[in-house]
Amino acid sequence: MGVDTSGGHPAMDYAEHNRTYAQFLSLAKVGIIFLVVLLAGMAYFLV
Repeated sequence: MGVDTSGGHPAMDYAEHNRTYAQFLSLAKVGIIFLVVLLAGMAYFLV
């Protein structure tokens, strides 16, 4: 995603913000995949 940060506040560290957001998205994807596998395993083994 391209965001123009040239007009932003000089105290903001936009590069760090973008890295943090990317890490959040990665962890959210891993969490969703884990939950899907967990639910599929529960459906298979518990039913």
